[in-house]
Amino acid sequence: MNLALRIDERLDAIPAADWDALRPDDNPFLSHAFLAGLERHDCLRADWGWQARHVTLWEGGQLRAALPCYVKSNSHGEFVFDHAWAHALQRAGGRYYPKLLGAIPYSPVVGPRLLAGRGAAAQRLRAQLLRALLEQREILQLSSAHLLFLDDADRAACDAADGAWLARQDIQFHWVNRGWPDFEAFLGALKHKKHKNIRAERAQVAACGLRIEWREGASLDDAEWDAVHALYLDTFDAHGNHAALTPAFFRHLGAALPGRIWLALARDATGIVAMALFLSSSTTLYGRYWGSRVPAPGLHFELCYYQGIEHCLRVGLQRFEPGAQGEHKLARGFLPTLTHSRHAIAHAGLRRAVADYLAREGEQVTAYRGELLQHAPYAQPPAASG
Repeated sequence: MNLALRIDERLDAIPAADWDALRPDDNPFLSHAFLAGLERHDCLRADWGWQARHVTLWEGGQLRAALPCYVKSNSHGEFVFDHAWAHALQRAGGRYYPKLLGAIPYSPVVGPRLLAGRGAAAQRLRAQLLRALLEQREILQLSSAHLLFLDDADRAACDAADGAWLARQDIQFHWVNRGWPDFEAFLGALKHKKHKNIRAERAQVAACGLRIEWREGASLDDAEWDAVHALYLDTFDAHGNHAALTPAFFRHLGAALPGRIWLALARDATGIVAMALFLSSSTTLYGRYWGSRVPAPGLHFELCYYQGIEHCLRVGLQRFEPGAQGEHKLARGFLPTLTHSRHAIAHAGLRRAVADYLAREGEQVTAYRGELLQHAPYAQPPAASG
C-alpha cells in the first residue's frame, strides 16, 4: 500500500464517517463524536497538558488507519501512572515531558487505539501506525510514547514490533453477564452474605425517600444537564481534582450519541440530588462519573453499580466496566480483570530501569489478582476475563 502519513491537530479535520468506519466495534469512546467533542467543547487544552496530534494514514485521499494521539506535558487524566519514571529521568538530568500518548482522554476504558478497520490489511496497518508513532517521537525529540488500555489486537501488534514496547498491566473490576434473567437471579448466584448485604444497601436507598430514575441522555433538557454537571463538579472539587469536562460537552454527549448515554438519577422534592453517568456500546456498559449532594447511605452503590447491572440484564449487555480501581466492587459482583498498556522509552538507561520495574510489578499484579479471586463473591465463581 502506498500510504501517506498525516498529522491532524483537530479531529474535525477528518470526516466523521471516515473515522468511525475504522472502528472495529461501536465503542463510544473511539467515536468521532466523543473525541472531537472533547476538543470542540474546550475539554482538552494545552495549558492543561493536552495537545492533539492525531496520526492518520491515507491512500489516494481515503483514510485507511488512525490513532487518537496527544502530546502531553503532564500525566493527568491518563490512569496509568508514570510519575516516578518522570522523576527518575529528571534526577538523571533528562526531560520526560512532553511525551506522546495514544489514549482516550480522561477515560480508562479498554478498547482499540490503532484504528485499522476490519479488513485483511488491518494487522499490517496497525504495524504501520506503530512505526509512524515512533517516528513522531523521534521527530519531536520526545522522551517516550505510550498506548493505554489496549485490546488484544493492539497488544499483539505492539508485542510483534521488535521489542520496542514495554508491557505493563493493572487491574480493574468488571462485571460479566452470565445470562441471568433479572437482578434477583444475579443475587441468587452470590454467596449468601454478599447478596444479603446488597439487599440491605438497596433497602437503605429505598427507605430514604428518593426517586430513582434511569434515563437516556437525549431525554434530558438543558436544566437537567446543568444539574448533572454541577454534581460532577462537586465530586471533583471534594477530592481536590481538576474537572475538565464542560457543561457544553455533557449536553453534546446527549445529543451526539443517542442511545449511548445513560444516567441513573436520584431526585427529591428540590430536583436532581445525585447522578451516575454511563456510556454504552452494543455489548458493554461503561460507568464514568458520579456526584451527590445528599448523604444517603448506599446511594453511591445503587446509582453506580446496581442500576447499571439492572440495565445490562434488561437489554442484554455482556459486560459492565464501572471505571478504575476499587476493591469494594468485588463484593458487588465485579471480578478482577487485567488491563494492559505499552510504553516505548527512548532513553536507554530509563528504559532498562522501567523494564526491570515492570517485570517485578507484573508479578505483583498477577499475584494480587489471584488473591482477589480467592475472595470472589459468587457461590460458584465464574471464570474472570483477563
